[in-house]
Amino acid sequence: MQTQELNFEGRRIEYRFAVPAAANGVDLVMLHEGLGSVSMWRDFPEQLAQATGCRTLLFSRHGYGGSSPLDAPRGVNYMHEEARIWLPAILGRLGIRRPLLFGHSDGASIALIHAAQPESEVAGIIALAPHVKVEDLTVQSIAAAKTAYLETDLRSRLSRHHREVDSAFWGWNRIWLDPAFRSWNIEALLPTIRCPILAIQGEDDEYGTMEQIASISRAAPDAKSLALPACRHSPHRDQPQAVLAAVQEFISGLAIGPAHPIP
Repeated sequence: MQTQELNFEGRRIEYRFAVPAAANGVDLVMLHEGLGSVSMWRDFPEQLAQATGCRTLLFSRHGYGGSSPLDAPRGVNYMHEEARIWLPAILGRLGIRRPLLFGHSDGASIALIHAAQPESEVAGIIALAPHVKVEDLTVQSIAAAKTAYLETDLRSRLSRHHREVDSAFWGWNRIWLDPAFRSWNIEALLPTIRCPILAIQGEDDEYGTMEQIASISRAAPDAKSLALPACRHSPHRDQPQAVLAAVQEFISGLAIGPAHPIP
């Protein structure tokens, strides 16, 4: 589908909206994984918008999809920068207030970091396969992805979704494999998140153990978790109907009114 662009002093961000047939005036913002982009969501945004009634924003972060490629290596705090600088800038430019955040993997971590800010207006978070700490399993799988990128058709497959595929892959892969990144951890932020959280993880997730969502359930004041059997790191692909049903139920229990006029 056709995307639009936002420009921030040289940084170009591609985005689009999925609009439900019967809108409820609530905005939902999708935050993609470490190798994701607008197009990698495929038709799931439309399914999500129709199931929830939410106008749904999706965008490719800097370095991904049709957005500007990276101009420098990512630092250890790159997810904090996305959560505290760039996500607010994008929401502000598009006039989005009190959004629901739907994040996958890195995107889920960014959603949690953003919501932990005192000024956050987030109404709720759906966190799919979130990272709150770096585990051995995660590093092992990311190292395996490096081998696959160099030795299989992974690069070719990813190039369908990223204008500058090497920028997207190496920007993600190198920082996660950097020894300095092993200490990355956002567990201390979880108790400060004031909005409800639904954390969803596949029981066969190759990028994290179930301790990731267990940590959220223990620390965040208003969090519930859902473990999905026969599901790997992308619940919205492996178990889309289960995810849609859980999200519908979660949103129906939130006390949120329209954030913008209903068409």
